[in-house]
Order: sequence, then C-alpha cells, then structure tokens
Amino acid sequence: MPEPAAGALLEVAGHDVIHVVDCGLAGRVDDDVLERARTEGRVLVSSDTDFGELLARADAALPSLILFRQGNREPEHQAATLLGNLGQVVDDLDAGAIVVFTNENIRIRRLPIQK
Repeated sequence: MPEPAAGALLEVAGHDVIHVVDCGLAGRVDDDVLERARTEGRVLVSSDTDFGELLARADAALPSLILFRQGNREPEHQAATLLGNLGQVVDDLDAGAIVVFTNENIRIRRLPIQK
C-alpha cells in the first residue's frame, strides 16, 4: 500500500481515501483487502503485484487496481503521479482495470483479464 502520507495528499485533493491501517486490514491477507475494496466500490492503490495476480486468477471485474512500479516511492511522487494522470485513466478505473504506472509509461489492462 502507498504510505498513509500519499493517501493524505489525495484526500487534500478532494478524493475519498482510506488506508488499510485505518480500516483494520493491515497485515490481513490480500483477498480480504480486495473484498473490502470491491464491497465499498473503491479503487485499490498499491505497489504489491500480488493484487493483480489475484484479480486475474479470480476472473474479477472489480475492484480496479492502481499499481505503482516506479523507482520513486515517495508519497508526494505517488500522489502527484496519480493526480496528474487521473483524467487519462478514470474511465478505465470506473469500468474495472489494472492501471500500472512505471517510470516510462502507463499500462492499462481492462478487467476481467482474458485467459
């Protein structure tokens, strides 16, 4: 999960954010975190690639996942990356997708993942 500070920056920008620590899911299995995001209609933001694998294996259409695969893991950088590119990916996130931010580009894969 991104640092709580990244969530705070997103909250200041007007987004509804909750961190796993704040909802009692820190240290719980990834399936529990995915289910909570799905149930609450949230987009999961993480740097843990396991979430994408779980979504693909489950043939899930939701929740959407934003995955940070960048060298710079500073909360300010993650929040700025997301806020600066949200307009480009919002429709995909609403429909169900995995959005991967790398140092070079943005990759978008619609859910469910075709096998």
